[in-house]
Amino acid sequence: MVITELLEKNAKLYPGEVALVEVNPASEPDPSLTWREFSLIESAAGGKYRREMTWKEFDIKANRFANLLLTRNIKKGDKVAILLMNCLEWLPIYFGVLKTGALAVPMNYRYTGEEIRYCADLAEADVLVFGEEFIDRVESVYEKLPKIKNFFYVGENTPAFADSYDRLVDYCSSIAPAVNLEEEDDAAIYFSSGTTGFPKAILHTHTSLINSCRTEQNHHSQSRDDVFLCIPPLYHTGAKMHWFGSLLSGSKAVILRGVRPDWILRAVSSEHCTIVWLLVPWAQDILDAIDRGDIHLEDYHLDQWRLMHVGAQPVPPSLIKRWKKMFPNHDYDTNYGLSESIGPGCVHLGVENIHKVGAIGVAGHLWTVEIVKPDGTPVEGEDVGELIVKGPGVMKCYYRNPEATAEILKDGWLYTGDMAKRDEDGFIYLVDRKKDVIITGGENLYPVQIEDFLRKHDKIKDCAVIGLPDDRLGEIAAAIIEIKPGMECTEDEINTFCQEMPRYKRPRRIIFAEVPRNPTGKIEKPKLREIYCGKRLVEAQTTK
Repeated sequence: MVITELLEKNAKLYPGEVALVEVNPASEPDPSLTWREFSLIESAAGGKYRREMTWKEFDIKANRFANLLLTRNIKKGDKVAILLMNCLEWLPIYFGVLKTGALAVPMNYRYTGEEIRYCADLAEADVLVFGEEFIDRVESVYEKLPKIKNFFYVGENTPAFADSYDRLVDYCSSIAPAVNLEEEDDAAIYFSSGTTGFPKAILHTHTSLINSCRTEQNHHSQSRDDVFLCIPPLYHTGAKMHWFGSLLSGSKAVILRGVRPDWILRAVSSEHCTIVWLLVPWAQDILDAIDRGDIHLEDYHLDQWRLMHVGAQPVPPSLIKRWKKMFPNHDYDTNYGLSESIGPGCVHLGVENIHKVGAIGVAGHLWTVEIVKPDGTPVEGEDVGELIVKGPGVMKCYYRNPEATAEILKDGWLYTGDMAKRDEDGFIYLVDRKKDVIITGGENLYPVQIEDFLRKHDKIKDCAVIGLPDDRLGEIAAAIIEIKPGMECTEDEINTFCQEMPRYKRPRRIIFAEVPRNPTGKIEKPKLREIYCGKRLVEAQTTK
């Protein structure tokens, strides 16, 4: 089975049921309007605040785009790049690409024009589908993309160098194209997060995609009664592969365009969401807004919300303890994964293991994991080593990069670059990225451990620990600390707080500044190193 068959099955079994909803809180009309006035304005505006799509409509739109691509001579093995913000059109376009046998190539919405050009060239893209937010960036590199013969624009006021997706797709057949697809066929190219420079192109087959559906549904038991709230960007494997559980179960999903705490809770309330995947900063923002009195839970209907899961980055145990105190009836779960392992799920905590908060879990459904020494042999006991994984979602290769592929794929195992350890019960704990380990005076420091400790401080909103060059010790640990809004903190307070840590683990520099994160919530440590490494650091100042 290939993943497009799941969409076609849902369209036949549940044709009139809602598959996708897009909610755009920034376009909400005046809340004082009556429902009738609201409906008239929404209708006239083309549904800018809330749009929805049934399973039948979803499948038809995917078929129409597939047939549009075929009229442009796009064939099996070609590549179609997708550069869109989260929207109702995103997934039908993605599935339309897959139905032609071409490869979907999702792109990060933060890419600069030059990064768009680089990734399009690397993936050998034949088509680019883009939205209004990217007109200037695409136009700036338009003449540097000679291989791309078709530019499709999603939205109003189509630029002169592109064709209108909205206008053309409605004229195409709604019948699925007769293209034979097999599980071993190439299906998609995703890009690494780019936190270490220009991204690598990660090639996945249909086997990866369909097994991601099975892993996700097994972990979170999605039924047709569930409603999944999707907030992270769909270009990333994390958001899409969590949604795959909804695809497999034929259940509704809500795409929320915004991350404000009140927007999230309103979406959960009004759309009756049962499963919400949050990144660490968003969960922290919700709890902080409740603590400040900006949000009153009694204003929302939240009883149906059964599962909150966090992923894409190490999860501070202190955050989950706060969450369970505020929402005691929520199941909690975390998933670990990489784009190279088709997103979340190769390691999985499980809702029944809340007593192991802080662990990323055990091997996920259909996966095998190991922790190894530099020579590839398993570590002993609770020793730290590199986490490696094996399963049906491992990438085929880094596209057009055999050297990098050979470094990370060995005998079917994917070497993650993450340092981890197992406890006596077999649960895996992330220690840090292999490349982020700080060696100070011969001692290995794992920044994640220090960050987890610092986040217990009541005034700290976020923090990141990096190594700074030091003539005597080689490196020292520096903590970049972001204080909660409205609070003040001093370096002395942080140093006093850190007295509970072993001396060698204590940060030797305290820097009060914003902690940058990428769209999937990962700390952008290369950016911090670029700012602070090799530069003379002034004495830390108290925050405003």
